[in-house]
Amino acid sequence: MIDARLLDAVGSLAGAHARPGHIPVIGIAGAQGCGKTTLARAAAARLGAAHLSLDDVYLTKAERQALARDVHPLFAVRGPPGTHDLGLLERAIAALRVAAADSRTPLPAFDKLADDRAPRTDWPVFAGRPSAVLIDGWCLGATPQAEADLAAPINTLEAEQDGEGRWRRAVNAALAGPYAEVFARFDAMLFLKAPSFDAVLNWRCEQEAGLMGLPPADLPPARRIELAVFIQHFERITRHMLAGGVRADITITLDRQRRPFSP
Repeated sequence: MIDARLLDAVGSLAGAHARPGHIPVIGIAGAQGCGKTTLARAAAARLGAAHLSLDDVYLTKAERQALARDVHPLFAVRGPPGTHDLGLLERAIAALRVAAADSRTPLPAFDKLADDRAPRTDWPVFAGRPSAVLIDGWCLGATPQAEADLAAPINTLEAEQDGEGRWRRAVNAALAGPYAEVFARFDAMLFLKAPSFDAVLNWRCEQEAGLMGLPPADLPPARRIELAVFIQHFERITRHMLAGGVRADITITLDRQRRPFSP
């Protein structure tokens, strides 16, 4: 069940930026597994809003393979800045903002099992004119790091596969450029702040266990190790956001059960 305080926060941001003829775009940011997509879907249903996810506008597999070949091999892994089709995201937002009561607006979708964009015929369709557009994404609102902060690897992945820093600098440049430009066009941002980066692995493992139909304690140890390696792709920016490197109108700190933290 979604905490009512989280739903109210999304509703307050959407309401504060709604005006005649204008459909507000609200970002919901947070680390992997924090519940941002679940919150966005529930809030969209409550508000009559459209929901988009940054996860559904990844570059195609072929486009990421080209980046991996031409820029850095780590760009084959979807998720970090530089691996999204921001033009596709903005076209979807623009279409929703001009939708009429009888409109049917296709929304991008990504097939994670195929690791590629879903065929357009399989995209979900939003019917009507939304009250708002809610977008969830792990790095929404993240600010770029200073050059000095990029010098040293932050984890084993960076040390072993990005020793010269080409990947992290390319990711940072994307965050400073096209991603910042897109984020600036959002009306408001909600940041769900994890209690620590350590919680992110547990949350991601709980997600994986759920997908496998298992209790979290029964997730195979080998899969937990794989996930621990995988989230290293996101560690640098996640830690930066937790330390304040994010532009957000509302920040809600979560406890380890993903509930708003009340000291």
